[in-house]
Amino acid sequence: MAFLRFSITDGLCRKRRGSLPLKLLCVSLPVFVFCEFLIYYIVIIQCHWPQLKSQGQRGSEQTSEPVLKAIFLSDTHLLGKINGHWLDKLRREWQMERAFQTALWLLQPEIVFILGDIFDEGKWSSSQAWADDVRRFRKMFRHPAHIELIVIVGNHDIGFHYEMTTYKLGRFSEVFNFTSEKLLTRKAINFVMVNSVALEGDGCMICRTAEAKLAELSHKLNCSLKKRSQYKKRCSNMDKLPVSAPVLLQHYPLYRISDSKCTGEDSVPPDKKNDPFIEKYDVLSQEASQKLLWWFHPRLILSGHTHSACEVLHNGEIPEISVPSFSWRNRNNPSFIMGSITSRDFSLYKCFLPCENTVIIIYCTAGTVLVVLLLVHTWPLISPFHFVQRLITKRKAA
Repeated sequence: MAFLRFSITDGLCRKRRGSLPLKLLCVSLPVFVFCEFLIYYIVIIQCHWPQLKSQGQRGSEQTSEPVLKAIFLSDTHLLGKINGHWLDKLRREWQMERAFQTALWLLQPEIVFILGDIFDEGKWSSSQAWADDVRRFRKMFRHPAHIELIVIVGNHDIGFHYEMTTYKLGRFSEVFNFTSEKLLTRKAINFVMVNSVALEGDGCMICRTAEAKLAELSHKLNCSLKKRSQYKKRCSNMDKLPVSAPVLLQHYPLYRISDSKCTGEDSVPPDKKNDPFIEKYDVLSQEASQKLLWWFHPRLILSGHTHSACEVLHNGEIPEISVPSFSWRNRNNPSFIMGSITSRDFSLYKCFLPCENTVIIIYCTAGTVLVVLLLVHTWPLISPFHFVQRLITKRKAA
């Protein structure tokens, strides 16, 4: 009887051991596919292009204007060889790649702007490390030919002001076709792209060149907006630009005292909101900020650098949007901005990406289920009853 009981128990154990790998696979595979692929589709598909106020108004002149669908993101901070652990690098780059590729496929923007700090170690990376970083960036942020990708320079790409050199700026410009203080016009919309690192105001060679280009761009834009006869002579040799107040794109935010007035779930944590900003480090100086506002009178400013969201009004009427970091290394809840823009109007919408905490909770829950399954299947093998039965059977056989 004891031998029969042992034979039955042993047979059941072998049968359970045989089905265990299948059960583990049935639990772990769907969880992995969901957390690493499907969750991006489920979250991003809920985002939508914002509607302009003028859309849907019959008889409005603006309804016939072409609408540009643009995405703005910032501070990807691709890790380098010095500070980047391979596992952290693998995880963060996979997350950003899946989020970006999913957003392109679902939302179909016409143009994507990245507002600086593409790399984390561009300010000190060697030529070989730079080439490796660029290769990984191109793989992660690949895009179809009909979608344009425009990259703005940040302090981690070429260094803070006193680390910035013509060599670092040159290699960045060569890869991303970035020209400091460049005017880009799409669908009669003027975008002014600023190398905010060069607005130190100390008269350095790069700074002088940058300010001269900005002054020239300002003159061109002002000529397009002025219609009075006294400006005809001064603007006679200027290329004609669309009559549209520009959108200013840069890495550093314009000057503000702190993020104390910033609100929203992705704004800076409450314990840091009142930390004062340092001019020329956290934000542009007051002088540089006033120059940009005076030169361009922009209708919208988009910036990055702080890794947190904020919306402020300059001179009581010009909105600036600080775009949070796109990397899960810097935020639990990254996001990007979707913009529907015409030459006279714009509307913005923030699209949040999957929260890191949500993914961790799902994985921890799945891990608990796997542990329970293992215990259920291995309990007969380690139980005292099974151990005693084996000893009895061995003695009788002897």
